[in-house]
Amino acid sequence: MDHDRTRTRAWVLHPEIKSDEQRRVPEPALDEAVALAAALPDLDVVGSEIVRLPRAQAGLLFGSGKIEELGERFHDNDIELVLIDGPVTPVQQRNLEEAWKVKILDRTGLILEIFSDRARTREGVLQVEMAALSYQRTRLVRAWTHLERQRGGLGFVGGPGETQIEADRRAIDEQLVRLRRQLQKVVKTRTLHRAARAKVPYPIVALVGYTNAGKSTLFNRLTGAEVMAKDMLFATLDPTMRRVVLPDGPEVILSDTVGFISNLPTELVAAFRATLEEVLGADLVVHVRDISHEETEAQAQDVETILTSLGVDEDRPRLEVWNKIDLLEAEERDATLARADRDPAIFAISAVTGEGLDPLLAEIATKLQGVRHEATLTLAFSEGDKRAWLFRQDVVRAEEQTEDSFVLNVLWTDKQAAQFAKL
Repeated sequence: MDHDRTRTRAWVLHPEIKSDEQRRVPEPALDEAVALAAALPDLDVVGSEIVRLPRAQAGLLFGSGKIEELGERFHDNDIELVLIDGPVTPVQQRNLEEAWKVKILDRTGLILEIFSDRARTREGVLQVEMAALSYQRTRLVRAWTHLERQRGGLGFVGGPGETQIEADRRAIDEQLVRLRRQLQKVVKTRTLHRAARAKVPYPIVALVGYTNAGKSTLFNRLTGAEVMAKDMLFATLDPTMRRVVLPDGPEVILSDTVGFISNLPTELVAAFRATLEEVLGADLVVHVRDISHEETEAQAQDVETILTSLGVDEDRPRLEVWNKIDLLEAEERDATLARADRDPAIFAISAVTGEGLDPLLAEIATKLQGVRHEATLTLAFSEGDKRAWLFRQDVVRAEEQTEDSFVLNVLWTDKQAAQFAKL
């Protein structure tokens, strides 16, 4: 097999530890890890394998025999980077790097690399930098030998100088403080933008789902946008929003969000916040699933877990979309369509072919119309600014003029009613 020598040659390992209660099915987990590695353009994944372990070894993760066997394989294939699909302690990382003479990257480190490569907005870049520094700080516990040396002080005080590890940790902490200040400014600006958008009456529909479930493809088909939509994990990182006019329904703001993933590193939860705040404020959450994936049920559970941890309550109106039915075999496809038909909150579609989209859009319109209600308002002639606001919001259904006032029949949301009350 001819490999590109300008890229880093990598090998992916998925440790299957019998004692791990959160154990995932190893084969699809390995496939996902390889797909994560493939999401970085400068990596050439030469090989991958599942390593079955009775338990994790404290200092080396793997047993000595397995380490020797893998070391020979890495040497024979000129491997420069080993990606371990799971957590690796700083001590394990240092020991394995010494044993194999390669660079080690664990699952958290790999996802951080992808986020760093993909972040485009100022906030996304800052949050990924902060996540990377927080992760790096945990690696300073005797992770590398240079951190164990001491350097001399400035000479003002006797005794040994601070250790390099303390200096490095302090430098990271100072950088984190600087980043937090910058992030606060960006968040303040985004809050102002969101406040301006709140004056627009369009309900927000947020697309959520496991990474690579087809959210961006669906988003592009519904909006005519050209959001990056590749068969690649984390193809979309920064949130994208577009206005869409539903057939025979209201105009809505459609929000495409970053894909979720199992075992999401805690350092990265903050990096999701920019896109997920749109979910927290959404009038309707649409959970897009890749129904053709063998782990679709586990992926759906991962998404629900993350939504719950972020505070998206179960009372929020939701729809579930079973995407990629075009990839199913005929018999399985028929069974899937039959299952979806039995649940009014589930829609089987193909974002690629457009199949099943009309019923989905009709239900979205119904759900959102349901949050609007009629009201009759009487405005004095002197309240022309309020009347103009109602027309700008496109909520006036009928209007009559009496001798001393305007009488308007409006169809609006609770949110619009609250905004009107403050005028």
